[in-house]
Amino acid sequence: MWTKNQSLIDDFILLGFSDWPWLETPLFVIFLVAYIFALFGNISIIIVSQLDPKLDSPMYFFVSNLSLLDLCYTTSTVPQMLVNLRGPEKTISYGGCVAQLYIFLALGSTECILLAIMAFDRFAAICKPLHYPIIMSQRRCIHMATGTWISGFANSLVQSTLTVIAPRCGQRIIDHFFCEVPALLKLACSDTTVNEAELNVLGALLLLVPLSLILGTYVFIAQAVLKLHSAESRWKAFNTCASHLLVVFLFYFTAISMYVQPPSSYSHDRGKIMALFYGIVTPTLNPFIYTLRNKDVKAALRRALTKEFWVKIR
Repeated sequence: MWTKNQSLIDDFILLGFSDWPWLETPLFVIFLVAYIFALFGNISIIIVSQLDPKLDSPMYFFVSNLSLLDLCYTTSTVPQMLVNLRGPEKTISYGGCVAQLYIFLALGSTECILLAIMAFDRFAAICKPLHYPIIMSQRRCIHMATGTWISGFANSLVQSTLTVIAPRCGQRIIDHFFCEVPALLKLACSDTTVNEAELNVLGALLLLVPLSLILGTYVFIAQAVLKLHSAESRWKAFNTCASHLLVVFLFYFTAISMYVQPPSSYSHDRGKIMALFYGIVTPTLNPFIYTLRNKDVKAALRRALTKEFWVKIR
């Protein structure tokens, strides 16, 4: 009994959308549908990228990594959110909260770096086409992807530790629908200026440095595209990069607005909206952005629906 009571004391209460109880049922349906679409879209891209020989290229290797990230990203928060929206108990254990914080930060950090690597891949393909197979060899791609995941999880270890060590003096009501840095720091009962400064520096480095590299890379890509004599070649190059640029915009716009600011100036309602955007909307849209604008992926998905595709794999 004491253990159960102690566990209840240690649990966090996630307010989520308690201020708008009439919204909980519609939001449950919307989030469930979005989660199903995210699962279906991202799993489909992972499967066809791995099995279809026509998608055996560095670009689709990194796209499948992005889909795996988005798949884990939504799974780290949405199931808990759905349980809280439908159930009377809107709680999460201390261990569950710390794990959710760590995984969510790790995946977000990894995506920051991965999007920069994907921009470099497009730069190599368009600006250095003759050297592209050497620059983006299979071994180098695997090393880059592995380094990206390790860097993301290492950064998350630092950021989540800086967040969790702040004393809360028994406060356990989180005005959010999952455990996130700004919302958790709001519970602190001591001066968190140092924690905030360190987190801001890490956030700025992880968001602004890759974004600067991406923008710089696309300056060189734009210059190379404008030198192409064929309008068809220019359009093909633009179309190849457009999907990536749209994904970059959706992810970085919301992430920067949340993490490159002092948590003390954090607004609960704005934080929830932004978190919904980069935690659910973006991972759900990403696979459809890549498929709707990409003839190769659409063709691969059509082939995957045929019996002959699966016969060849056997």
